[in-house]
Amino acid sequence: MRFRQLGKSGLSVSVIGVGTWQFGGHWGQDFGIADVQRILGRASEHGINLIDTAECYGDHLSESLIGAAIAGQRDRWVLATKFGHDRGSDAPAETHWQPASVQQQLEKSLKALGTDCIDVYQFHSGSDAELDNDALWTMLHKQKEAGKIRSLGISIGQLNNIHQVDRATALGVDMIQVVYNVLKRGAEPEVLPSCQRQQLGVLARTPLASGFLGGKYLPGARFPGNDVRAMRKQEHLDAEIGRANKMLEQYAKVDASKAAWALAWCLKHPAITAVIPGVKSVAQLDANVRAVELLPPESRILASTARADA
Repeated sequence: MRFRQLGKSGLSVSVIGVGTWQFGGHWGQDFGIADVQRILGRASEHGINLIDTAECYGDHLSESLIGAAIAGQRDRWVLATKFGHDRGSDAPAETHWQPASVQQQLEKSLKALGTDCIDVYQFHSGSDAELDNDALWTMLHKQKEAGKIRSLGISIGQLNNIHQVDRATALGVDMIQVVYNVLKRGAEPEVLPSCQRQQLGVLARTPLASGFLGGKYLPGARFPGNDVRAMRKQEHLDAEIGRANKMLEQYAKVDASKAAWALAWCLKHPAITAVIPGVKSVAQLDANVRAVELLPPESRILASTARADA
């Protein structure tokens, strides 16, 4: 496994992380503690130390499963979670970004994860107005001083939200999370350069384009009702799957899984610290980890869009 510094946080994270939205039951499969233990146990064997989750992944369900699965092993993991979508609250959604609500979300996340400190606590896809609330960041920094948060981050909801990224240093933020993959490169013109200028860590989410860069889907694929992909129009799904397969056919001509190629492509960008693909099985995790074999100097990626010296 390779490790990189997550911005100025002082945290060293594995370049391959584990995204865990799926543990909340939103990706067509229910998970129990035994399932999560198998996946995270295998991740640990590979040297992975980064787990990314959120309080809204099943109303703290993903966090609770993670907390139970890593009980007694907390020190070996970097735990990143998020706030702002308090699904378990009856309060209006617009109040979920207010300091009092976020503090309650923090306490629930700490309890669910079975820890007294969250390594990376991220503002999760909120509006610019919600981000520009000084009272929110005053409260978060007080929680940081109290030892409940180690580092702060922003998970931007739009690929090109340069306003939120440019404000990171002033807000005391160490990292940005953004959608980034070979099909969705909207962060390249402004967001990633801003992260580099500010020395921010960057986590690339959906690096496999919702699984379509794994190469197992064909246009016309249908998803069950409890899968977030079922909410998208079929023509949009078919178009993205078609683009993904065309890209894989053209470039993923390496002795590794197609998923490994796609992840290595992301990691070659000099701004990207780590990727956080979701996994539903140990087999998928094993395939993802092979991306490390494709990183320089031993890179065998055959893609005109990849940087050989990244």
